[in-house]
Formats: sequence, C-alpha cells, structure tokens
Amino acid sequence: MLYAVIIACEIGFWVVLAAGLLARYALRRRRLSTALLVAAPLVDVVLLAATVADLRGGATANASHGLAAAYIGFSIAFGHRLVRRADAHAAHRLADGPKPPKPPRGGPARAAYEWRLWLHAVLAGAITCALIAGAIALVGDAARTEELESWFPRVGTVVGVWGVIALSYVLFPGADRDRPPSRTSPG
Repeated sequence: MLYAVIIACEIGFWVVLAAGLLARYALRRRRLSTALLVAAPLVDVVLLAATVADLRGGATANASHGLAAAYIGFSIAFGHRLVRRADAHAAHRLADGPKPPKPPRGGPARAAYEWRLWLHAVLAGAITCALIAGAIALVGDAARTEELESWFPRVGTVVGVWGVIALSYVLFPGADRDRPPSRTSPG
C-alpha cells in the first residue's frame, strides 16, 4: 500500500507544481499560484503521515518505508531548487521570460556547480537517515525494523558516488566549450 502512496505523492507533487505555475503564468493569478506552490510540500507531510500510520499500526518495515524516507529527504533537499528551475522554464515558455540558464559545461564553474549539487545530496542523505532512525525509534522493535537498517549503507553509497562524480569535475575539469555567457544569473 505504501508504494501506491509514494506514487500518488509523486504525481500529486507534479500536479500541484504544474497547477501553481499555470495559475501564475497562464491565468495571471499570483495569489492562487503562491498558495498552490506553498502547498507542494504538503505532499511530503501526507507521505510522512502515511508511513508513520503504517508503522504505528503494526506493520513490519520493508523497502517501501525506506523509499518513503528517501523520497522525503530528496524532496526537502532538492524541492526548492526544482521548483525554481520549473518556475524559470514556465516563465520562459508561458510569459516570454528569459531563457533559463543551463549548467556550466566544464571548467571550474562546472566543478562548483557539481559540488553544490553534492551538498544537496548530503542534506538529502542526512534527512533520509534521520527519518529512518526516527522510524526505528518509533517502532522500538528490532525485528520489525531490520529492513530499515539496510538503508543506511545504501544512502551512504549514493552520497559517496555522487561525491566521486563531483570530485571528477575537479580532477578532470575540461574546458567550458565556448559557451557564450548567459544573460541571466544561474539558478
């Protein structure tokens, strides 16, 4: 059941985000848009509540509970950045705004960009691990939370691999491949 809630929350997030951006740029309803965009994080609250209710109801933790924690961690760490980028694209497509800048293609600027992404990944990993630790403490039964313990090394591996990728842009920066300077500031 929790997998269905995760999928519904993912769909719900994109529907709320799209509705908020359409309200802002197509309908020119700024207040409605703001309300919808502020409501987007409520999707995470729904998922968190469903996960807690499932565990408190006596369920044995499985991969879906770890996935829910990872989804919430990613959403909190990357959500604002994702909304800003979607907003920039919607402004460009629907309101004749400037074309959103692309990430740097190489050089020190790309390395800095990758390290910023990695810091978001570290935050997502920390939130995920905190939620998992909280779920383990909430249940208080090692037999019922054994599956959650396996998520700590998984999260560490993802963050570690992401760090190696970021490091590769420092060790092998490449050239900035003749990209003309952007007219807008990077997001």
